Amino acid sequence: MILILGLIILIAAAIVGVVGVFGNTGADHALGAGGDFSIFGYHVMGSTGSVFLAGIVVGGAALLGLALVVLGVRRSARARRRVGMSRREAAVVGRERDDQIEQRDIARAETDGPVANAPGSRRHWFGHRTATR
Repeated sequence: MILILGLIILIAAAIVGVVGVFGNTGADHALGAGGDFSIFGYHVMGSTGSVFLAGIVVGGAALLGLALVVLGVRRSARARRRVGMSRREAAVVGRERDDQIEQRDIARAETDGPVANAPGSRRHWFGHRTATR
């Protein structure tokens, strides 16, 4: 959203600047000779300082738009980086879970064998003896 807003502001400032430059060329638009400056049909009467101030405003708008674009790009890059890290961490956790499941299955297979109830086995010590006292 910030990126789109920044692009809109930057493009609008660029359009105003380009129209201002190319729409006011020639001897008819010389400010010193009593001419005026116009952008989209709006005539700026006054001194060179007022046109300079209008240029500063357009430049400030362009700078604001560019700053918003850069901020939006940084946010997007940071979000993509976090997603990548999360996926890598999830893959590691998944592999560890699979390893633990495999170890559990191996341990179950070992304890369910013919020596599972023998004295000294886990089942023997936890009350799962086949022999009675």
